[in-house]
Amino acid sequence: MKIILANPRGFCAGVNMAIESLERALEVYGAPLYVYHEIVHNRPVVERFRKRGVLFVDHIEEVPEGATVLYSAHGVAPAIRAAAAQRRLRAIDATCPLVTKVHLEAVRFAKENYTILLIGHEGHDEVLGTTGEAPEHIRLVQSVEEVEALDLPADAKVAYLTQTTLSVDDAEIIIAALKRRFPHIVGPSRDDICYATQNRQEAVKELVPESDIVLVLGSQNSSNSNRLAELARTHGKPAYLIDSIRDLPSDCFRGDETVLITAGASAPEEMVQECVAALRERFGAHVESRTIREEHVSFPLPRELRVLTPSNS
Repeated sequence: MKIILANPRGFCAGVNMAIESLERALEVYGAPLYVYHEIVHNRPVVERFRKRGVLFVDHIEEVPEGATVLYSAHGVAPAIRAAAAQRRLRAIDATCPLVTKVHLEAVRFAKENYTILLIGHEGHDEVLGTTGEAPEHIRLVQSVEEVEALDLPADAKVAYLTQTTLSVDDAEIIIAALKRRFPHIVGPSRDDICYATQNRQEAVKELVPESDIVLVLGSQNSSNSNRLAELARTHGKPAYLIDSIRDLPSDCFRGDETVLITAGASAPEEMVQECVAALRERFGAHVESRTIREEHVSFPLPRELRVLTPSNS
């Protein structure tokens, strides 16, 4: 067996910042500490924090008045911030700056009275947060068919935005359909799909022809991880989206395959290495690391945490 380890893979700058923020908040304020939605969409990460006294909530009303709450990397709507202020919560904003960029674009387009067509997945935390910035202006589109079904005139004043964790190829197809339907549509000055999502997809696209099977470390509710598995399948290769090696069917390997291993932007490297170690032990696999693109991006901690240490809290 041969393992091809795709680079880049795993944690992106936004996830690193969000997890470091929660670690720092635990140091400073201690448990219990509340997080609005999952800190990132990864089951092992969430479970690890849950064991340390972090409580993940889906409704801001679940946070006791005066408590500390951290907003996840996916961002929140203004109504959530207002409700937190009303409940006198100490709020720490760990929203990924690339998600914040989309929020600001939504506010700008809404002020200019555009109908904003948001390309994304219904119910995703990021989509809910972005929509909350201008709910009366934003309409969600998830497919070319939904673009065609829009009840807007061809000369409508429209703009588009995208969820940051989409498939680049799928988003481009929908954007092309929007431009055909609305020739005067405007969009962001730069792509909303985040650098890490694009880079991980690019690595899979380039390496998947050399593989027989693809393992994507990531959780089922992780949008960008799902896109990696889908991308592998579109190239005709079986792909498994797993939290750990224990999630794999026992009979999925013959033992002489080339296995491409990657990880979504919210999946910890320890799960990748656990997977590699298991395949080495079981099949004597040898590993080849392949770097398609270098990443050197980092984001600062939220301003609420930058000046804090456990000693002065």
